[in-house]
Amino acid sequence: MATLRQTPLTCSGHTRPVVHLQFSPITASGSYMISASKDGKPMLRKGETGDWIGTFEGHKGAVWGVALSSDIQRAATGAADFCAKIWDAVTGQELHTLSHAHIVKTVDFSNDDKFLATGSNDKLIRIYDLNKIDSDPMTINGHTSSIRHVLFTNNSQLLISASEDKTVRFWDKNTKEEIKKLEFNTIPYSIELSRDSKMLSICYGNNVMFYDMESMSQLKEFKIPTHVLSATLHPDKSVFVCGGEDFKMYKYDYNSGSELESFKGHFGGVHCVRFSPDGELYASGSEDGTLRLWQTTVGKTYGLWKCVNNDENDLNNENNINIENHNISNN
Repeated sequence: MATLRQTPLTCSGHTRPVVHLQFSPITASGSYMISASKDGKPMLRKGETGDWIGTFEGHKGAVWGVALSSDIQRAATGAADFCAKIWDAVTGQELHTLSHAHIVKTVDFSNDDKFLATGSNDKLIRIYDLNKIDSDPMTINGHTSSIRHVLFTNNSQLLISASEDKTVRFWDKNTKEEIKKLEFNTIPYSIELSRDSKMLSICYGNNVMFYDMESMSQLKEFKIPTHVLSATLHPDKSVFVCGGEDFKMYKYDYNSGSELESFKGHFGGVHCVRFSPDGELYASGSEDGTLRLWQTTVGKTYGLWKCVNNDENDLNNENNINIENHNISNN
């Protein structure tokens, strides 16, 4: 019996590699997705379909990091033009430009939307009070090389950073003190917090590590057949998906560690992978300049995927899946 084939939605619009993406929480109008690209034009899309909503115009260099506030009212971006920007996510208007001493690689809103953290090639973490945006930011100094990612945990008091100094560090926002440091033999390329902030995934080399945020200890580690650039854990923590330099997407059972599927999804390395907040799909961004959306359960009617025949006898026929709009452009 034939296996049902993944048929992705391809979201075009970016003209250079897509290097980061983030989904919003689920709102009354669904979820949203923001993407960062080296073309300097971050884009906002509908999370369930990939439909283009708008492009944030204003950066003069590659955009490396993006974030949406939990209320979806603001967006933040970090770029190679030595600044981070805060935007009105509804109108697309630029609200603030935050100057830095070097390239800004990462941005993240606190869960209460009161603060914005940035990480830069100048080795500093900056924390901006969004109610006093014109005041000087709090700075955290400790890394010895460029910072790749900064994340707030759900209590907004603990920050996590990953750096090219081959460490992942945990910080107390109020005291600016380092709580813990994890050291690796290679650069931790990306990190992701689970939706409940209880688990942290860390990609380094050919490995994906999962870390317990309550006990501050390693849970599991998986060896992947490629240099892994990004990994994402399903909201129910049953499976995780990762991608990397061999252009492939890999899906693993988190509990057993068995590989469930692998397939070539892009024509370039996979820089970022993230599950949607409802877990029904995952998005990937690539060196090939595209964003693609993939079904978690292939053949299920969801978003733009329409299952033509729901008869169980036909669900393994790869021809029974129709996509209303296979190529979603920004026109």
